[in-house]
Amino acid sequence: MKKSTTLILQAVIALALLGSLVVQTVIVPLVWGDLDGEPLWGRIALAVIAVLGVATMQVFGICVWMLLTKVRRGSIFSTASFRYVDVIIGSFAAAAALALVLAVLLAPGEVAPGVVALIGGAALVLGGMALLMVVMKALLRQAIDRDAEARALRSELDDEVI
Repeated sequence: MKKSTTLILQAVIALALLGSLVVQTVIVPLVWGDLDGEPLWGRIALAVIAVLGVATMQVFGICVWMLLTKVRRGSIFSTASFRYVDVIIGSFAAAAALALVLAVLLAPGEVAPGVVALIGGAALVLGGMALLMVVMKALLRQAIDRDAEARALRSELDDEVI
């Protein structure tokens, strides 16, 4: 992968992280004010879900940033990469759970059923993305194993040639 590609992607992630901080510090309080006539428990639940939902995206972005750094350094094929992949899986699972909780909270209210169904569909997609990352983790494990095998074979060949 070209260095420019990873740098551009890191710039996009940086902008997304800055935007997410604006959402958490400016937009969520504004939404809180707009929900002035709603019950307190509903306002708290929506604010917490929004802040935590954005936090899952922030965690995902930071982990991808770290993996891109490992790609640029040529150290992606190491077991240290698994912790970032595991955290990404957890962030997708948490986002799916938060979306599902939001759909359940909105279902009995005055929100259109289509909106609730869209949020439920988003929860399903986020859960699917977590499962996709599980598959990607298995592929990374295979690549690491193949890399170790190739190094061992190269070492054996070097010993034989000498």
